[in-house]
Amino acid sequence: MQDIRIWGWTEDLFGYSVAFVLHLAMESGVHKLDETEFKECLNLTWKQPYVLRLAFSAGIGGLLFGYDTGVISGALLYIRDDFQAVDKKTVLQETIVSMAVAGAIIGAGIGGWMNDRFGRRFSILWADFLFFIGAIVMAAAPFPGIIILGRIFVGLGVGMASMTSPLYISEASPARVRGALVSTNGLLITGGQFLSYIINLAFTKAPGTWRWMLGVAGVPAFVQFILMWWLPESPRWLYRKDRKQEAIDILRKIYPPHEIEKEIEALRLSVEAEIADESSTGETNIFLKIKNAWKNVVVRRGLVAGIGCQVAQQFVGINTVMYYSPTIVQLAGFASNKTALALSLITSGLNAVGSIVSICFVDRVGRRKLLIGSLIGIIVMLGLLTGIFIGAEKNSPSVGSQETAHFSNYTCPAYKAAPSASWTCMKCLKASSDCGFCAHGGNHLGPGACLVSDPTVRTACHGEHREWYTRGCPSNFGWLALAGLALYIISYSPGMGTVPWIVNSEIYPLRYRGLCGGMAAVANWVSNLIVSQSFLSLTEAIGSSYTFLLFCVVSCVALVFIFLFVPETKGLPFEEVEKMLENSNWMIGMKSSVEAETSHSK
Repeated sequence: MQDIRIWGWTEDLFGYSVAFVLHLAMESGVHKLDETEFKECLNLTWKQPYVLRLAFSAGIGGLLFGYDTGVISGALLYIRDDFQAVDKKTVLQETIVSMAVAGAIIGAGIGGWMNDRFGRRFSILWADFLFFIGAIVMAAAPFPGIIILGRIFVGLGVGMASMTSPLYISEASPARVRGALVSTNGLLITGGQFLSYIINLAFTKAPGTWRWMLGVAGVPAFVQFILMWWLPESPRWLYRKDRKQEAIDILRKIYPPHEIEKEIEALRLSVEAEIADESSTGETNIFLKIKNAWKNVVVRRGLVAGIGCQVAQQFVGINTVMYYSPTIVQLAGFASNKTALALSLITSGLNAVGSIVSICFVDRVGRRKLLIGSLIGIIVMLGLLTGIFIGAEKNSPSVGSQETAHFSNYTCPAYKAAPSASWTCMKCLKASSDCGFCAHGGNHLGPGACLVSDPTVRTACHGEHREWYTRGCPSNFGWLALAGLALYIISYSPGMGTVPWIVNSEIYPLRYRGLCGGMAAVANWVSNLIVSQSFLSLTEAIGSSYTFLLFCVVSCVALVFIFLFVPETKGLPFEEVEKMLENSNWMIGMKSSVEAETSHSK
């Protein structure tokens, strides 16, 4: 292999991170999934099963992506039970969750570089290796630092799989069913998240609980590694690497005989056009390309809209629900880990359903309407959750002196130093991370005990058939909070959950589409990291209610931003989108959209 200087390699790696990090948006976002495509997919079952084998073998990467990002929400409950350091240090909990996101940012960059240099198949095999090693490391972790190391390995795999699996599927699928097959990767991601909650629930009574939850991800990674070992490389990558005969041999397995010559010619023209487009920029330095993109008025306006959508997608708080939903359910008053996991299944299932709803309506309703409608729903639900958590805090059960004296050897030091009739469960939990609340035995809303938070005391509390609380407090608002979370997901998933990716696949000129889409995706991952690393600290610093209020305010800002800066791209050719962004009224998205659609109709 040709020697590469350190700076050149670093620059290339950054460039691939930007250009490839989520190429799935470029590949899957532009396809319109109609009934014909799905019928064609069903026909492939018996006509061309080889194509389905390629697509679904690669699609396991999406399943792993979804599983490994979702499983930690439930596993974290039991990791806290096993490691006191994790239970008492919010930052450590956030780090365990967010290190997978940090790894994904790096993994996407490495994956993009590997995709171009070594091929899609090789990248998927490496992602599987990382998934497998990460799962084994986490399952065997003797202390929290090793769990974090395993999460980094898994994150690297997530980053690579997030853009390699849909890329491989799109390049190894017949054009007539490409959209439907690529869309299965998105469904497998949300399906993997849903599966992770089921697996979490299944292992709640198993010895080792969280070790099984995290370790079981090694099984599909191993299965995919074996399947992909026997599958070919992407024909498009082979053709670009001048291994044309190998590419043609694979195309002969994918397409019926009467379509082969046409597809070979189409591949030749497409690759030549791609190479010519890359050469037309005349820029070999990735930083210069980024600088020139921002200097171009049309591209800059597209980037403002595209990156803004991606940042807003994370800052409305979605991953607080996906990564911490069992914890949020506990904050709402459901103390049992098993109950929290079971109820969290609802939010995960609704997210998967929302992906299907978006597929059905995004090309009928339009991008702007879905985004704006989604944000209005999010704002209302976050406002509702704010009110619910304020009500729960104000109606928190009191700390009873007699109840606490019943466990006199275990009284929380903070309460012992300043006992008062005004102490409530919420004040007990906020007083110190060393405090927990043992609810009243007969009436969970009656006076309880403020005790030292450790496994011995938890066992003593449970031994008297009482509930033990270290997050939220007993409340009659729990079901309302669960309903609010469910409605939040229903509002988020069909709009803010999927449309930002579609907007980013349509709003940039062809010459800059990969580069700009990559920059927007990097912004998405970084925003994801910020939210996942700060959520629990925010709930600890300002309380659950004001944390949701903060997300509500951010969502209001996002709504104004999208109304002003994000135009409608539904049904418009790329040329018309460029004309729209050239318009001096582009900031008023609705007006620009109307003008562009009127121009297009003429």
